[in-house]
Amino acid sequence: MSQSRFNHVFLAQRVSLLRTLERMVNNHSTAEDLLQETYLRVTRALSERAIDHLEPFVFQTARNLALDHLRARRIQSRTMLEDVPLDVLQSVVAPLSSAEDAAHAEQMLERLNISLNQLTPRQQQMFILSRLHGHSYLEIAERLDVSLSTVQKDLKLIMAICVGVADRLNGN
Repeated sequence: MSQSRFNHVFLAQRVSLLRTLERMVNNHSTAEDLLQETYLRVTRALSERAIDHLEPFVFQTARNLALDHLRARRIQSRTMLEDVPLDVLQSVVAPLSSAEDAAHAEQMLERLNISLNQLTPRQQQMFILSRLHGHSYLEIAERLDVSLSTVQKDLKLIMAICVGVADRLNGN
């Protein structure tokens, strides 16, 4: 399949792709960005291999990019809103911080690392699946073959440990 054929398909389906992305992400600007990324990804894929069914491939690529965007946004909002108290959020070091602030942040990360390394391997895995990979509590429970209640209790404990480290370091 040639790049010119892809360009023709992309231009013919651009409006439909954009509408689909807008419905998924509920933001025109983000949809435009995802549309551009779709073009780049499909172009890269075409340079690596032949694609027999180009139109469905283009739509699936756009859909996957939108789902990745939504997943990242969900993780970010959940981390920011559900687990971190406002006073902890406000104590995060600003980009133009002093050397003292940077040292404080480094000390906090070291203490968090020490505390998190004391968790059981299962608790560490729960933390990684939840905070880094964005899995839901139910997905974690199924993956680790534990109850939903166990996941909730362990993650609540882990976040209490994180908040406790921040409180101790801040002198609260």
